[in-house]
Amino acid sequence: MDTKTPINLEESRLARASAVGALCALAVFSCLASRPAHAAIDRPTAIALYTRIAGVPPSKATLDAMVAAGTPQAAAAIAVAAPQFYNVTLRNIFAAESNRDQSVFVPLNDYTVTAIGMVHDDVPYNTALSADILYTLKGVTPAALPTDNAHYQAADTTAVDISANLVKTQQTTVYGYPAAAVAGLITTRAGAIQHFDAGTNRRGYAINIINQTCHAMEQIMDTSLPSDRVRQDVAASPGGDSRVRLQSCLGCHSHQDPMAGAFAYYNFDETKGQLVYTPGTVQPKYFINAANNPAGYVTVDDSWESRMRLGGADTNIFLFDPTLPGKGNGAASFGQEIAGSGAFATCQVQKAFKAVCLRAPSGKNDDNEIKTLTASFQNGYKFKQVFADAAVYCTSGVTP
Repeated sequence: MDTKTPINLEESRLARASAVGALCALAVFSCLASRPAHAAIDRPTAIALYTRIAGVPPSKATLDAMVAAGTPQAAAAIAVAAPQFYNVTLRNIFAAESNRDQSVFVPLNDYTVTAIGMVHDDVPYNTALSADILYTLKGVTPAALPTDNAHYQAADTTAVDISANLVKTQQTTVYGYPAAAVAGLITTRAGAIQHFDAGTNRRGYAINIINQTCHAMEQIMDTSLPSDRVRQDVAASPGGDSRVRLQSCLGCHSHQDPMAGAFAYYNFDETKGQLVYTPGTVQPKYFINAANNPAGYVTVDDSWESRMRLGGADTNIFLFDPTLPGKGNGAASFGQEIAGSGAFATCQVQKAFKAVCLRAPSGKNDDNEIKTLTASFQNGYKFKQVFADAAVYCTSGVTP
């Protein structure tokens, strides 16, 4: 998380307090929703649908509008326009993504607001890790700066309605970053802290695998991949036993290190409180503990390669886009590789499903629904629609 900004846990809890009562209402109404997805919608089903999406029950006027809309699909479209969908449901998802502790109890920040804005405006979400995009909040002072979180903290303190005050802009404009440095959520200030603060920048790869493909690093260990781009700090014989390297260390480093090359020019300066980008100059952190294995790979630029594409035990785990080259330079092309994968699309669908169904998918029917939602999501990458469709499914009475 942003360890430079004090966290007001009480305000964060209050911002989400309305969701508690919603869950109680949901427990009552969700069991009443049993009509097929394309049937006319009754009031109990409409209440359950709205509560799943927005986190609070609808007002009478909204409930009347949902029933009058005629179908669960049309009613869901009304629910995803609710301010609470953005201010509570989406905020909780993206707040957890925006910090290393995966806590929802963090101050509002540019990562969270930018992700919410992309959903709100139907910006194709497969550009979330590569686009020159930033969302600020209208009428909030001080202005957004690359050196602190004051703009977003002020909005948090005054309980600004995020959904009604989103301003779409660019990191190159507001933060003054060079275009080559920008990579969507990765290079927001909150993203830079979690990806590039201290360490060796391998975290930039690991965090995106965890948050954006829903895979743990332990799930994708593959010792069959080439090790020629494993850096010098990975010992040749940990503890004097080379088998440890071959049987364990290389399982992650063989695909992590080639991808982490994308971040060779990035750092987060704790003193200045901002992202640092040094085009053409590899950050010193890439040469930490080089004496561990002098024969290891020396990073010379920001090139990266997707070694998972070469074959091996996990060849198909990410389902990378075959139209992309699988290699490149810099964070933006790295982001395109991750967000262009089938795993990315499925992961976003799973996030939406868990948020509105209040459970993880399980069973054949749920698996089929995840596939259907993923295919639909990949046709335009409109993330908002996934929440609506998942909520319709989970209030339709279909068993897992």
